[in-house]
Amino acid sequence: MRDVKRYLYSLSRVMTASVICLLVTACANIGSPDGGWYDERPPQIVKATPAEGAINVNTKKIRIDFNEFINIENVTEKVVVSPPQKEAPEIKATRKSVKIELVDSLIPNTTYTIDFSDAIFDNNENNPLGNYTYSFSTGDVIDSLEVSGTVLDAQTLTPVQGILVGLHNDLSDTAFTKKPLVRVARTNEEGKFIVRGIAPGKYKAYALKDMDGDYAFSQKGEMIAFSDREIVPTSKPDVRQDTTWIDSLHIKSIESVPYTHFLPDDIVLLAFTEEQTERHFLKSSREDERKIEVFFSYGSDSLPEIQGLDFDSSDAFIVEASEHKDTIVYWIKDTTLVNRDTLTLQMRYLDTDTTGQLVSRTDTLEVLPKTSYEKRMKKKAEEYEKWFKQQEKKKKKEEPYDSIMPVTPLEIKTENLGKKDPDTDIRLIFPTPLDSVKTEGIHLYCKIDTQWYNAPFMLEKSKTQFRTYEIIADWQPGLDYSFECDSAAFVDIYGLCSPAIREGIKVNALDEYSSLIIKLQNAPENLIVYLLDKSGKVVKSAKAKNNLAEFYYLKGGSYFVSALEDTNGNGKWDTGLYEEHRNAENVFFMNKPIECKEKWDVTETWNVRGTEITLQRPKDMKSSQKSSSKSSSKKTVQKGRNLKRAAELGIEYDPEKDGI
Repeated sequence: MRDVKRYLYSLSRVMTASVICLLVTACANIGSPDGGWYDERPPQIVKATPAEGAINVNTKKIRIDFNEFINIENVTEKVVVSPPQKEAPEIKATRKSVKIELVDSLIPNTTYTIDFSDAIFDNNENNPLGNYTYSFSTGDVIDSLEVSGTVLDAQTLTPVQGILVGLHNDLSDTAFTKKPLVRVARTNEEGKFIVRGIAPGKYKAYALKDMDGDYAFSQKGEMIAFSDREIVPTSKPDVRQDTTWIDSLHIKSIESVPYTHFLPDDIVLLAFTEEQTERHFLKSSREDERKIEVFFSYGSDSLPEIQGLDFDSSDAFIVEASEHKDTIVYWIKDTTLVNRDTLTLQMRYLDTDTTGQLVSRTDTLEVLPKTSYEKRMKKKAEEYEKWFKQQEKKKKKEEPYDSIMPVTPLEIKTENLGKKDPDTDIRLIFPTPLDSVKTEGIHLYCKIDTQWYNAPFMLEKSKTQFRTYEIIADWQPGLDYSFECDSAAFVDIYGLCSPAIREGIKVNALDEYSSLIIKLQNAPENLIVYLLDKSGKVVKSAKAKNNLAEFYYLKGGSYFVSALEDTNGNGKWDTGLYEEHRNAENVFFMNKPIECKEKWDVTETWNVRGTEITLQRPKDMKSSQKSSSKSSSKKTVQKGRNLKRAAELGIEYDPEKDGI
């Protein structure tokens, strides 16, 4: 009996050790640093039902099996079914399978493609399957032609990610607005796309940020791109060089591999969003009791007609209207009206009706200030009480004190005082409209050697900003100036007076600057050239004259160069309009930065149209454009871990032999 117990005890120890070994081995297989190799291979397709490339398919249920557990992410963002589906298909991952169920009826004699992009990845190490597309046909032929290209933002030439790209075999311009696209794909993070499963024929290509899921341009807010280029998909046998990498730095082999080259593969679509042209009244506001603001969705050639219903509005306002007259500010001149909590007025304006025509509408508005008159008076009383107590304390201490509370002066915001560039002017910005300006109380002095002299200047109202004045002078590099204003030189419509101003100005010397002359080749007419910083912000601009763009007083540093073909001469980039079959105005980039150094005069030659448009925007110039697709939820796959581990262990690693 004792021998039996001994035997059972020994057996249990052996079994326990075996279990532990099995657990350690299992852990090693899933990528343990102390076990086997990491899994660096994407999931492999074992079987598809119906089979990949099957014909005469009549089922709407599809199953794709893999050799390991898998996940799928961002189905609505990444997976595209073509022909486009009105009802979204049901796509889900279950253990080692992806299951798809199409909801729409199958179209006879049609090739279907399901483009998964990189949505499928393994459950173990998040290795993505890559650009995988599954296809089948409801007829007895699989359409296998492809076209590819890039979608760029028309204004910035940055890639547009996640936008639909589609083809129409109806070549009329109305097809894009009346019919759904016949074949679709979606762009990746580089703005690139491949439309697959195309039948022979003639097509036009479009891009669409589809907001309502109808696969047609039906809303002005949808970003679009179109081209007049007629596309005839073809293919030819070709050879490419395939490189096999050991890691990111070491090449294993380079082989010539035959493949089918699908054409065209150079389609470029420039995407834009049309300007909102429908005019509707949005809201009125009286955040500041002194002004009424009225907002419209779009501008008009005429201002609204305002009539006071409980006050005389014949000379009640000073009006400030934005460039397109879509935002109008009515400054209330009479302080009696300012102090009223409710003003009732009637506004007649132009509004877009359901047929797209401008018609006259009339609304009655009751505008109330954000803070009531009672609360404003209470706040003033509190401020007076605080000031009065301070003066009483000074009086008791026999210190100088005031018997009358001083009036708050008119605030003036100044720009370009202190150190300034020779080509900038002084700017004076006021919070309220002015009633009077005493030019005799404004002075500018220039210091030459040790003596101060009157410097000639002009005081001009800004043409682009309200309540802004500019002191324009011939600013000489390296000289000192003094800008001085007498008190009450500026008085606003409420009687507030500006305080006295005395500010020194130092104009930077010439040896602190560089100059740049760009010689333009192959340039269109009406070209505006811009110098940009690394973030894409405009530093300076110049209109091209005689194929030259000249920039002076540049700080040392790197600059990027872009240009606008200003076809309508309004000085700004204009978007396109599909109704008129008009694309956005052309934008160009020099694909390298220009280095400017202080005390240097730099000359550069730029062939404006000499670089392919997809390669123009410099890669190291940042873009503020946000990605249109959701960021991936899975962690980043770490490549090359097996090679690193092999080096640490002093052994060789063969990805084909040892990889998992």
